[in-house]
Amino acid sequence: MNVSKGGVVERIARVLAGQRLSANAEGSNDHAAAAVDAAWRNHVEDAVAVLRTLREPDPRMAEAGDPAVWEKMIRAALPDGVVHGA
Repeated sequence: MNVSKGGVVERIARVLAGQRLSANAEGSNDHAAAAVDAAWRNHVEDAVAVLRTLREPDPRMAEAGDPAVWEKMIRAALPDGVVHGA
């Protein structure tokens, strides 16, 4: 199994920034890497919102693995200071 070296919040935030900036998605920048490097921090709150939504697996996900482990992993990915119960 592959394990990413980067944190999941940053990775999601970079995807969100790239989606808005890159010509390969909804943006207009043909070479968006530097723009994504500069902008991803603007998408951290959205990335955290995505992770908070994913705390509870859907039925198909639960069937594929252990829902308790999934929730524990998502909660571990949330930044310090984020209210885990909300």
